[in-house]
Formats: sequence, C-alpha cells, structure tokens
Amino acid sequence: MEFDVLIEIPKGQRNKYEVDHKTGRIRLDRMLFTSMVYPTDYGFIEDTLSLDGDPLDAMVLLDEPTFPGCLIRCRAIGMLNMADEAGGDDKILCVPATDPRFEHLRDYHHISEFERQEIQHFFTSYKDLEPGKEVHHAEWQNRAQAEVEIVRSFKRFEELPEEEKIHHL
Repeated sequence: MEFDVLIEIPKGQRNKYEVDHKTGRIRLDRMLFTSMVYPTDYGFIEDTLSLDGDPLDAMVLLDEPTFPGCLIRCRAIGMLNMADEAGGDDKILCVPATDPRFEHLRDYHHISEFERQEIQHFFTSYKDLEPGKEVHHAEWQNRAQAEVEIVRSFKRFEELPEEEKIHHL
C-alpha cells in the first residue's frame, strides 16, 4: 500500500508547523515548550481523516530532513497507537516507497530498538510543559495494524460531505 505524505515539520525542528487546511499554506502553530526536537520528518497522509478530526499523522524515516510542504510517496511499516487529552492520536511510521535504502524496512521492529524508543519517548514527552496537554499512552503496532487504520482513515475522509473535504485538502 502506497500513499502520499505531506511534510509539515522536518526532522530536528522545535517549530511545530501545520498546514492551514482553509488556505493550504503552512502556519507556525507554536514552538515546542520542551527542548526536544522532532525525531523524524512529520506530517500527514493526504485524503485521510483520523479519529481526532484531522488528517492521519505520519512520521517519515529519511536520511536527510526535507521541508514543510514536501510531498513524499510512502509506505507504512508500523504505527504508534496514541491517545492524548483530545482522544485518539495515532501516528503512522513510514518510509519512502521507492527508496532502495529503506527496502529492508518492512515492519516497525526492523528499525533498531533504540530508534523506536527515541521516537516513542519524544511523542510521550513533547507536550510535558504545555498547560492542559498530555499523552495518555503510546504503543507500537505492526504494519498490518497501521494499514488497517490507514484504510479506515481513507474511508472516513470519503464519507465526509464534499464541502468539508475542501477544508481537509
């Protein structure tokens, strides 16, 4: 299964950028309150709707960071099943679909235990200093479970009225 991921935040950033779904432009949402930086490029899978009402979040493993607005053809290798103060907040772990450097990565356990812990630690801690925000849990799930959530998110998006799809780009 391949899909497009739109990058909002490059790896190594503290700035949290978001696509303004009404204008299609990149907006600085905030700088992270903690001193942590994003461990992967981060964005969302286009034409999806997750349980939190936003497009489904995606983390992309790359050798070099990209830039906000970069579109990458990806495939899933796992999912960080998460819940925060607003409810479900799953994040799909992806690799570029056609890059031979990532061909050996077929499931989340194919990346090192340290890298998995680093990513999980970031997403369980990055909101720590923000008033009213918290992460309740974050657990790894395999590629098959990630692909099920992607299909569900595509379906939720397709079921939106046409006028609402415009605001999700």
